[in-house]
Amino acid sequence: MADPGDNVSVPNFSSLLQTDPYLKPHEKDLERRYGLFQKQLTLLEEAEGGFDQFTRSYESFGAHRLSDNSMLFREWAPAAEAVFLTGDFNGWDKFSHPYKKKQFGKWELQLPPKEDNSPAVAHNSKLKVVVHTKGGERLYRISPWATYVTKPSTSVIYDWIFWDPPHPYVRKHPRPRKPCSLRIYEAHVGIASPECKVASYSNFTHNVLPRIKDLGYNCIQLMAIMEHAYYASFGYQVTSFFSASSRYGTPEELKELIDVAHSLGIMVLLDVVHSHASKNTEDGLNHFDGSDSCFFHGGARGEHPVWDSRLFNYSSWEVLRFLLSNLRWWIDEYGFDGFRFDGVTSMLYHHHGVGSGFSGNYAEYFGLHVDEDSLVYLMLANHILHMLYQDCITIAEDVSGMPTLCRPVQEGGCGFDYRLAMAIPDKWIQILKEFKDEEWNMGNIVYTLTNRRYSEKCIAYAESHDQALVGDKTLAFWLMDKDMYTNMSALIPMNPVIDRGVQLHKMIRLLTHGLGGEGYLNFMGNEFGHPEWLDFPRVGNSESYHYARRQFNLVDTDHLRYWQLYVFDRDMNRTEAKYGWLAAAPAYVSTKHEGDKVIIFERGDVVFVFNFHPTNSYSSYRVAVGTPGKYRIKLDSDDLEYGGHGRLDHNTDFFTEPIPFNERANSMQVYIPCRTAVVLANEEIDYGN
Repeated sequence: MADPGDNVSVPNFSSLLQTDPYLKPHEKDLERRYGLFQKQLTLLEEAEGGFDQFTRSYESFGAHRLSDNSMLFREWAPAAEAVFLTGDFNGWDKFSHPYKKKQFGKWELQLPPKEDNSPAVAHNSKLKVVVHTKGGERLYRISPWATYVTKPSTSVIYDWIFWDPPHPYVRKHPRPRKPCSLRIYEAHVGIASPECKVASYSNFTHNVLPRIKDLGYNCIQLMAIMEHAYYASFGYQVTSFFSASSRYGTPEELKELIDVAHSLGIMVLLDVVHSHASKNTEDGLNHFDGSDSCFFHGGARGEHPVWDSRLFNYSSWEVLRFLLSNLRWWIDEYGFDGFRFDGVTSMLYHHHGVGSGFSGNYAEYFGLHVDEDSLVYLMLANHILHMLYQDCITIAEDVSGMPTLCRPVQEGGCGFDYRLAMAIPDKWIQILKEFKDEEWNMGNIVYTLTNRRYSEKCIAYAESHDQALVGDKTLAFWLMDKDMYTNMSALIPMNPVIDRGVQLHKMIRLLTHGLGGEGYLNFMGNEFGHPEWLDFPRVGNSESYHYARRQFNLVDTDHLRYWQLYVFDRDMNRTEAKYGWLAAAPAYVSTKHEGDKVIIFERGDVVFVFNFHPTNSYSSYRVAVGTPGKYRIKLDSDDLEYGGHGRLDHNTDFFTEPIPFNERANSMQVYIPCRTAVVLANEEIDYGN
């Protein structure tokens, strides 16, 4: 049998190999992957008339009211013996409305309008698919393509609701263009309130979006939107892939949220879970047609060894239809601007990353342990999304460091725009847990923040939702712990714990922002030093919402120091928006001094100076500079407004001298107090803002 890589021409392959010469020994693997991708595209063209039609299958699968008010129902249930539709519309008769069997495991039912020409199934009415198996079982199922499901308070099982509102939400605002510098606010609608309850889409629209805009973030990453029966899964055990979670409100309210975000110039990404699915049967995909497979691999390959969930069969034509159409649904129906793909490491390898340390040796990324079916799915997804939506953004959550993940498909890459820099938050937590301040290793910190392939863009973050989950805690709580309960008032002097915590919280975030990536991410609430941790209501905590909320009331109380951290985060983003360091070339690190605890680097024609020393201030510290001129402080973590000590004069001009230093042609002398970070800009440069 011919290898799919034989005689394959990858259009821009030479560019990829020039960018990363370490890929040269794996040329055949990359060509084979591209060949498999090209083969799937060709099959789509031949069998479905191209990917555009194929990826709009949500228009014909599931339940639909047609223009003449007749109804069309279509499902894929290859192992079923018979399929019926039941619901409010027929008094829950289990046999009166059979589907007709079509080719390739598809089933179809058409219903004419009622005598008064109204549709047979009314908006907001309940439905069920009744699947009869070859083994004689009768199964009650929710359509995998259901667009709205709800859970009655008296039940643990979700109901399929036919959503066809008489006045659907009409988008009012155009999508924002893709920004050069991506500043992401990671958010969860349900916890976006200080109240002990599940918050709503409407609450987010009216109370949280204005905060995000004020903070200077230009992109929101929404978690836990795809319907998940178990709230405490954080949205990662999806049961209904086409349904926006009803626990926060209606589909129309989510559409309004996204539209209002667009009116503020903010893009919205969906945290999409295509790496696995919930094991639920009655309100999930599992055993939909009575078989162990259907959407998933049968047997052990279809079970995740750690997550207790089902794994998709990405080689299946109908699974590709389902997942690729799912991506388009969220963009076309709701107005999302792109995706953060969850669990990419699990998809890329047959071992799912379980028990694999990933040393960075390229042999770990090629060979039989790589799941090329899922890799080709990701290539298809990125290719189609970027072909159809010019400003679409895709981000990969991959801990393995797979090379080419964020290179264009036409080069033989996987096509993502960004990957998450997942080593950075782990490093900060490790430092805070294991080292005294005097033991912090400046070189090791810089290495972690700069250790990436610069041909593949990274999203840097000091902490995300992962670091805040129960069993861990937020950076602010690692730094200040129980003192946050009693000593965060700005009306009293800071004790040593709060002083250290407030200063380092700002410095850690700015250093990550400036040096760690080509984009930046913050999890909601952490910008103002949210205390404690996240824990969703569950049996183990007596179904408490106490830790499943964001205490915005803390930042709204202006005499608490949370406001000072909030304002620093806001001004950090606004400073980046002006000087654009995230979109600039890689930083030049001129100083990483272990004794002084100083890090200095230039990026985007601005100079970053960090003094992590707990007690030593430096009155005339020499700073290497590439571009000569007059520099001024543009952001100062020691500003009184940010909970600092106000030791720097922002009207001071710092003039460079033609004195070479640390391999730069120029240098200048600056005063840097202990535990302080500053950003200096050249007054003689037009930054274009």
